[in-house]
Amino acid sequence: MISNQILQDTIEGIKSITRVDLCVMDTEGKILASTLRDADEYEKAVLAFVDSPAESQVLQGYQFFKVFDDNQLEYVILAKGENDDVYMIGKMVAFQVQNLLVAYKERFDKDNFIKNLLLDNLLLVDIYNRAKKLHIDTDVRRIVFIIETKTEKDNNALETVRNIFSAKSKDFITAVDEKNIILVKEVKANETYDDLNKTAKVIVDMLNTEAMSTVHVAYGTIVNEIKEVSRSYKEAKMALDVGKIFYSNRNIIAYSNLGIGRLIYQLPIPLCKMFIKEIFEGKSPDEFDEETLTTINKFFENSLNVSETSRQLYIHRNTLVYRLDKLQKSTGLDLRVFEDAITFKIALMVVKYMKYMESLDY
Repeated sequence: MISNQILQDTIEGIKSITRVDLCVMDTEGKILASTLRDADEYEKAVLAFVDSPAESQVLQGYQFFKVFDDNQLEYVILAKGENDDVYMIGKMVAFQVQNLLVAYKERFDKDNFIKNLLLDNLLLVDIYNRAKKLHIDTDVRRIVFIIETKTEKDNNALETVRNIFSAKSKDFITAVDEKNIILVKEVKANETYDDLNKTAKVIVDMLNTEAMSTVHVAYGTIVNEIKEVSRSYKEAKMALDVGKIFYSNRNIIAYSNLGIGRLIYQLPIPLCKMFIKEIFEGKSPDEFDEETLTTINKFFENSLNVSETSRQLYIHRNTLVYRLDKLQKSTGLDLRVFEDAITFKIALMVVKYMKYMESLDY
């Protein structure tokens, strides 16, 4: 449960203070961490000590100590020396490792609880009972961020996120799949969505510079109770998916900013196909040539302003009018009319959504 590196750092720190060589072994006599060069010579002695009822023992110039986890023997500590000072140091090391076990176990239990909370795997009564046992506040304002990395199991990105938020005990960092890091963040009373967007920017910038990882960050809405955390997670997940379809140029997307894309994402595919067929009589709005599509997109970007669109496209106003007239003849929709423009815009988004969903089937 405790990483070997943590054990190594612990005994090296204690040795630097006490000048006593130490070693941590598992119950099979394998070395997990050591400041000794010849610790492997004591494998048989450790195995004999494991089978003995004694909790400490002096043998061949070393003192042996057992470390338990819920009455289950987990580690054996070796301390070099036979005097009372070494015995005291050995007991201190055993006590320290025991505390590490408890801390890591609690961290594991909290991580497991948060995962099940996000995935709606807990009954309402279990949520509050387990939160109380784990000393997790139930009425703190929280929000869920999803950080999607390009590569699976990006440990550098995970560690960077942990380093950013590790000092905040009410924030939780976990993962429910291979590519997504989940941050359940406490939201202070004076924090706004603008502040949370700045947090998302910090995450993106830090991961780009420190972990050399390109990521997408999505977040849900603020919830007031722990039972609602799963809702914020589902919102963040939807924001991530909708962002890939309709806002692929953004690396930060908020659920509250999804607009009409959120509605389209929840439409059944047969209904989408029926809509496109009725509007365009079997044609697809993305089958137009590049020039026409560029004209349409630029016209929408400029809020249906003919003069500004023609200026940005470096064409005469009459040329733009000609293109719009031509489009009206082929589709029956006049983009200069707001209702027709809305219909066409939705149709383009529906086609994007359909293509994305088809790509997931392959």
